[in-house]
Amino acid sequence: METSRRYGLLGQIGGLAHTSGRLLVDLLRFVALCCRSGESLAAENLVLRKQLAFYQERQIRPRRIDPATRITLVVLSKLCDWRSALVIVQPATLIRWHRMGFRLFWRWKSRSGRPEIPLELRSLIRRMAIDNPRWGEERIANELLLKLGIQVSPRTVRKYMPKRPDGKPRGDQRWSSFVRNHAKAIVACDFCIAVTATFRMLYIFVVIAHETRRVLHVNVTAHTTAAWTLQQLRHALPGGSNCRFLIHDRDAIFSAELDRSIQNLGLRVLKTPYRAPQANAVCERVIGTMRRECLDWLIPLSESHLRGIVKEWAAHYNQGCPHMSLGPGVPDPPADIPVLLQNDRHSVGETLKVIARSVLGGLHHEYSLAPSSL
Repeated sequence: METSRRYGLLGQIGGLAHTSGRLLVDLLRFVALCCRSGESLAAENLVLRKQLAFYQERQIRPRRIDPATRITLVVLSKLCDWRSALVIVQPATLIRWHRMGFRLFWRWKSRSGRPEIPLELRSLIRRMAIDNPRWGEERIANELLLKLGIQVSPRTVRKYMPKRPDGKPRGDQRWSSFVRNHAKAIVACDFCIAVTATFRMLYIFVVIAHETRRVLHVNVTAHTTAAWTLQQLRHALPGGSNCRFLIHDRDAIFSAELDRSIQNLGLRVLKTPYRAPQANAVCERVIGTMRRECLDWLIPLSESHLRGIVKEWAAHYNQGCPHMSLGPGVPDPPADIPVLLQNDRHSVGETLKVIARSVLGGLHHEYSLAPSSL
């Protein structure tokens, strides 16, 4: 709706600019004609009348007259005997054009109502209405008054709120809001494999929190067992955790006995459907990121070497890797991360400098600010 309204406004502006240009050209032509002699103008008028008579004999219909030509004919009718000069239109048509112009002028002259509020405030009202679909005009007006000190009547707020389709109630929450409300209590886990330089197959176990996108635990083993998996979950989810749901697939390692042990930890197990990795999309995505940013570029030599690699990458993922799903943000940001830079947003200031720290031997780097004296 906003896009169609914007295109309609651009079309009106373009039409007004075209009409104004045509009127300016006609004015310049009129000024040039005023500088010519009367005999020359009379002869040219006779030539033009002869040509119009030729078109009338052949019964050729002219194109529809545009607004610029209508305005020009109405203005010129004040300077001459227009009744005998009209050929392509009837006198009644010219009078109708004059009345239409008068109505437009009077409508502009007698316009009433309050002036529009600033564009920034209109954008803010639309943004608040879109971000909070359960809010009405009174709630938005009170929010503006009490929180921002902007006094706007609810009727004015309603005027600039996005229009809802007819017959539909006030918008419900989005899927993103629904998932975010429940993500605090959800963790997910999954296994992936890696091959060492001696072609030994190792298993990597990953546990991630849905809300913060933080890798809670990662470890490596050559032999996966239910007891080892349960021990890793105990390390990842200590006592007092707010997590209530654990998502995993239907791998054979997640036996019924293991699920009962997980339930004893205070977690409810949610198994994904068969052959549906998208049901555990968050954990599958972090495993894909680990492969693309780490495992595809390094060849582990042993189990301990791979464990050190994935733990170093997990620390980088939690503390030094921006995530667009967080706004962007960092799952576990450092305490000294700057909220805002100096007044100049393109400069870090003279008292600070940018330092880089290599990760995984230079495969990635983390950047931070430090006093320039160091």
